[in-house]
Amino acid sequence: MPGSTWHRIAVAALVLTCRLADAETTNSLAGRISLAECIKTALEDNLDIKVARYVPEISRDGLNLSYAAYEPVFSSEALHSSDQSPGGINAQNQPFTGTESRDDAFSAGFAGILPFGTTYSLTGNLGNTIGNTAGAPFGNTAGAEGLALTQPLLKNFWIDSPRLTIQVNKKLLRISELALRLQIMATVNAVEQAYDDLILAGENVKVQKQALQLAEQLFAEDKRRVEVGALARLDEKQAESQMEASQADVLDAERALAAQQNVLKLLLIDDPVAWRSSAPEPAEALAAVPQNLDLNESWQKAFAQRPDLLQSRVDLERQGIVIRFLKNQLFPEMDLVGGYGLNASAPQFSGAFEQLRRGDSPFYSYGATLTVPLGNGAARNNYKIGKATKEQSLLRLKQLELQIMAEVEDSVNLARTDLQRVEATRQSRVFAETALEAEQKKMETGKSTSFFVLQFQRDLTTARSAEIQALADYNKALAQLAFNEGSTLERNKLNLEVK
Repeated sequence: MPGSTWHRIAVAALVLTCRLADAETTNSLAGRISLAECIKTALEDNLDIKVARYVPEISRDGLNLSYAAYEPVFSSEALHSSDQSPGGINAQNQPFTGTESRDDAFSAGFAGILPFGTTYSLTGNLGNTIGNTAGAPFGNTAGAEGLALTQPLLKNFWIDSPRLTIQVNKKLLRISELALRLQIMATVNAVEQAYDDLILAGENVKVQKQALQLAEQLFAEDKRRVEVGALARLDEKQAESQMEASQADVLDAERALAAQQNVLKLLLIDDPVAWRSSAPEPAEALAAVPQNLDLNESWQKAFAQRPDLLQSRVDLERQGIVIRFLKNQLFPEMDLVGGYGLNASAPQFSGAFEQLRRGDSPFYSYGATLTVPLGNGAARNNYKIGKATKEQSLLRLKQLELQIMAEVEDSVNLARTDLQRVEATRQSRVFAETALEAEQKKMETGKSTSFFVLQFQRDLTTARSAEIQALADYNKALAQLAFNEGSTLERNKLNLEVK
């Protein structure tokens, strides 16, 4: 179990790091390793966590992208044009001369939208025309500058598309952060489960080797008795058969141990080179530490901390924002419009600029526009769909809450039962050891046979296996209970910060 080592996971700029406050650890998996070291390594190298870390980063970029709707747009244009027309003879058979003109026009402006829905445009233009007609030269410079505003009063007033996108992306960012937390919790829980199973597999190898040792001892004793004529050869063959079966059980247990090492390595290693040199061995032993299991308290933790439940609640908030937008779209468009600017006209550029500076020729406008969609079927049906979708999500949330209650209650009951199994299997193993010892003494006095001793040896092996299985099951049940409560990080003294 985690012991007293404290870990701190900081997601700064969406980079996950782990700092140990009490001890320095390494990521070497070539020897004995504690659970705390396994968790630290998983937090740094687990590929599922590395993949999940990008989700909040992408969501944050999406949120930043939605704010770009308020960035103003600058536009400008410079245009030169020339127009010449030839002379000729008109309908009265009179000659006329051609015309020639050249235009230089410049325009520039800013346009955009403000966070409360106002659209604006600030523009300016200036044009110069020179030429001649019928031999008479002409020239003029004209320009204007002005500001135009449009403010929605009904549709798009309290929420519009940019504000909808921003508010929705904020919720999606929170959902992605909870998804990262859930992935970290799932990985830590998987490491705990795999670590306990690795201890179990190692202990099972020891149990099978103990069984083999007992079988070898019995076979040696039976062989000696057969040689002196004190035992039938059939008893010797029975002992030899059991010895070979025990040898096969040892091989199976060692294979299971290697397979369980691979399960843990998959959670801890992100490099094929490191895989070849890794052979983790647990530095801890299984122990049954009684826990205060309060069902009501576990339910409260789950309702307050489960990331999947929190995700569903945040998604409901997101849908509420969408419905608010859809409801606003039911209204007709009624906008206040207004504008103000200055005109200028003079023979030269300097004169036009001077008129604009003095504001000799202002212009302005104001009013309102009203656009009423006849029928408005699209907006009404979108609003109905949004409300129905939210009601469906509310039912799914209730369904999830009931599922969580069942999962937590099952986990609490399982942990309680497994703790009782630990004591029961311990007593069973003690009784099996006592029974085998008694039967061996009876055999020494000729009151029993190898057949019964072999049976008691098998019973002892079964009891030992059941005891270590109960210990592993209890510790795994506690880890699963913490996951179902949403307290996996708290259980392992981990702190997750998303900045």
